[in-house]
Parts: sequence; structure tokens; C-alpha cells
Amino acid sequence: MVSSLLFIPDISGFTHFVQNTEIAHSQHVISELLEVLIEANTQDLKLAEVEGDALFFYKEKEVPSQEKLLAQVETMFTAFYSHLKLLEKNRICPCNACATAPNLELKIVVHCGELQFITVQNKHKPFGESVIEAHRLLKNSIASDNYVLISDKVSAIVGLRENYRSKLYDFVKGKDLYDGKEIGYLFSTIDNAKLKLNSFAVPEEVVLDHSPSVVLTKEFDVKATQLLEYITNYGYRHYWVKGVDKIEYNPDEVTRSGTEHVCVIDGKRLKFTTITKKGNPDEIIYGERTTDVPLEGLCQFFIIKPISDKKCLLTIEVYPETRSLLSKVILFLFIKRAIKKSVRTSIDNLIEYVRG
Repeated sequence: MVSSLLFIPDISGFTHFVQNTEIAHSQHVISELLEVLIEANTQDLKLAEVEGDALFFYKEKEVPSQEKLLAQVETMFTAFYSHLKLLEKNRICPCNACATAPNLELKIVVHCGELQFITVQNKHKPFGESVIEAHRLLKNSIASDNYVLISDKVSAIVGLRENYRSKLYDFVKGKDLYDGKEIGYLFSTIDNAKLKLNSFAVPEEVVLDHSPSVVLTKEFDVKATQLLEYITNYGYRHYWVKGVDKIEYNPDEVTRSGTEHVCVIDGKRLKFTTITKKGNPDEIIYGERTTDVPLEGLCQFFIIKPISDKKCLLTIEVYPETRSLLSKVILFLFIKRAIKKSVRTSIDNLIEYVRG
């Protein structure tokens, strides 16, 4: 029977990450990273299952060439660490999950063998001894959590030899005993500095050359980071922002600079982009900007300053963008008062929601 490829990318540090960080944001981070790895599939691998912090891919009756296999591994490492860099550079949330996400690592296990299949809830899944072996290879004696492991079975098929070296790889021999059976493999730790990370847009800090048109400040009986979650998690918006038909956003994404959401009011779609600006070291700043208004644009900032472990101060600043004379007139006659009323209502609703 022709061998089939088994390919398992596994996020290292997941258990510690989840147990020691805020659960909701850690789940979002892992979900994003798994999606990134799935999108980095260049070899038409079939996804058999998402296994918590790992993905189980296979390719039936085919093992790609050495060149294609190593290129696939590099592509996944590159995509993974590029996304971690994006999370690090663009984060606005100070919680442990978002702050420690860059410490996550990746290991990839590559194995092959004859496959059988079982059907569970109408899903066709690989089954058999080779599948068990591939998963057992995740528990090995390699003194690293950032590596690729290629079993001897795969190495023999693709012609990968011990001591194979390239700019990224430096394979050495390893072996482990599983239930009395020895399984050999080649492995290479990955030096992230040698990866050519994908570029991504780094949103610029907004520099404002004028004072806000609206400023409101209120004290909240809640921890600063929890208030930030109520504001930046769009699933909470309907509790305190009234008159909104719905909020369209990605529920599996951690809000960061550059992310977008759409607010639908009376059928009109207002697209907002997350922004930030410079503030004091003890402040948490979250901002939104839209151009879907009767002005050139509008920026709104939520500035949270901790007072104690259970209290914080929230200041909302609104900066309408008015470059033309017409915009200035519209703002003065119609919009400023409406904005102030809307912000005051929202902040009062938020206070009531937090009090619960």
C-alpha cells in the first residue's frame, strides 16, 4: 500500500498559556494562530481535525518531495511567527494573554504510513497505527519546543539524511521508545531569527493637532483591564450603546490596532478602524476612527486610568475631523450637540451595565 503523509503542527506552551492567562483572550489568540497555520497549507493537505492547540493534517497515498515538504514546514513557521509579531506590535490590551502570546512556540511532527479511515458523525477521519505513532511522536525527548521532527519512515521516502543543513535547518538523529517500540526520527530546532517574516501594516499613532470637541469623564467601580474588555469586546456593545441594529466583527479575533468592525444604525453601515494615540504610561488607550459620517472623519478615544485594583477613571474624547468650511458649519450647528448627548448616554449605560 502507498504511504500517506501525516502532518501535525502543535502550538507549544498552550497549556501553561491558558492556565495562567485570561481565558477569553487566550482562546482568541490560539484560534487566530490555528487559522494562520491552516491558511499556510501549500501542499493541499487535508485537515482531519483541530485538536485543541494542534492541527492534524494528512495527504492520502502521497508523500511530497523533500523540497516541497521542507518548504511547507518553513511556510508554516514563517506564518506562525509573523502573526505573533503582528500581535506583539499592534496590541492595545495589557492582559496577560495578549502580553505573553509572543512566548508561544511551534513544533511540527511529520510521519507517514498506511491509513485506514473511520466515519464519526459523517466525518471521514484517518485511523490506524500510523496515526497513533504520529501523535506519540509529539511526546519526545527533544530539548526544545520549537522544532520540526521528521520520522525515519518519511526521511527514507524523501531522501532526507542525517546532518542535512541549510540556512534554516540543521537535522540531527533522535529516537524514542513508545510501548516497547523504538521510533527513530530526524529533527531540527528552528532559529526564528533565520525566518523571513511576512510584512504587515503597523498602524500609525494618530497625532491630533487640535483639542477634542467632546470630553466626558466618569469613575467606574471595576478593574481597568475589565473595563477595557467591556469596551473593546464588541459582543458587549449592545448592552451600553443604544440605537445600534447590530455590530459586525470577528468574534475570534483579539481587538488590536488596525482591526475593523462595522456598526449598523438604521440600515447605514459605519466602518470603524481601531487606532491609538500617545498617552501617559499609566493609561490604557483604545480608539476608533470612521469616515462614514457627514464630516471628513471622526475619532473617538477611550482613556482608562487605574485608581485602585477595583476602580478606574474613564475619559472619552471625541475629535470630529473638519477640514472644509461646510464641515465646520455642520459640526457647529448640528453634530456636536448630538455627539455629546450620545456619548453621555452611552457612558451612563456602561456604568449601569458594569454595576450589573
